[in-house]
Amino acid sequence: MPNIKEIVSRIHSVNSTQQITKAMKMVAAAKLIKVQHQLLQLRPYADKLSGILHQVVCSTENGLTRHYTEKRTVKKLLLVVMTSDKGLCGSFNANILKKTEAYINQFSDLTPEQIDILVIGKKAFTFFQKRDYNLIPTYTSLSTQLRFEMASQAADLMIEAFLNHTYDQVELIYNLFGSAASQFVQTEPFLPIVHPTSLSAHHFVNYIYEPSKAVLIENLIPMALKIQFYKALLESSASEHGARMTTMSKATDNANALLKTLRITYNKTRQAAITNEILEIAAGAEALAH
Repeated sequence: MPNIKEIVSRIHSVNSTQQITKAMKMVAAAKLIKVQHQLLQLRPYADKLSGILHQVVCSTENGLTRHYTEKRTVKKLLLVVMTSDKGLCGSFNANILKKTEAYINQFSDLTPEQIDILVIGKKAFTFFQKRDYNLIPTYTSLSTQLRFEMASQAADLMIEAFLNHTYDQVELIYNLFGSAASQFVQTEPFLPIVHPTSLSAHHFVNYIYEPSKAVLIENLIPMALKIQFYKALLESSASEHGARMTTMSKATDNANALLKTLRITYNKTRQAAITNEILEIAAGAEALAH
């Protein structure tokens, strides 16, 4: 039979932990609402812009867009891996890191020196720092400092590196937000721009280009890529807060269940101790009577 003092100490400990998990759940929920609002506002714009971009690219002479659509033999690969700075968010980070390693294994002909990883979030930095890959930690803090200006700078860096042939392919790996309880690991081509296979002739729109098609494309493609990258960051952030809220909710529920069990054990132990004391007193009284 456990000691009453130990059970009381355990109850206090679990109760304290429960208060922490409950507070973390509330904080994550508040952050999720904020990011989710931004994401839901951006999604329609990003999807429409992406559709216009693909139509323009597919209907344009190759010379105007080939710098962005040129498919090369991959001799240098850049992976943009989005994780969180902190843990306690279930399998959010583990799934991303596992997917990244699986994706790298597809390029078995490349050495670690031919693969660079732009890490977003300290978890990715810590994980890949132990490997032989070259890390680009310049934008690690983007996971917590979600501003379009910073996302735009990072996107410019990736676009410039692709255009000057530093990299032959740039890929985004992040969690796509479904709901607070469901996130899906996404591997998304960033550069070169992939021609969609689903566009048919009747989907095309005859746009009027002002001042000219070339000028529009020169501005449209970088802007569309920046929006694509910023949207991926918001998806990842919403997924992180959703995963943390769900994890802390489960932890709070588990603490509740454990507290109930401990209180039952405490009552049984206390009852047994009182019963033993009564029996001892009765036995002592009987012994004195004789």
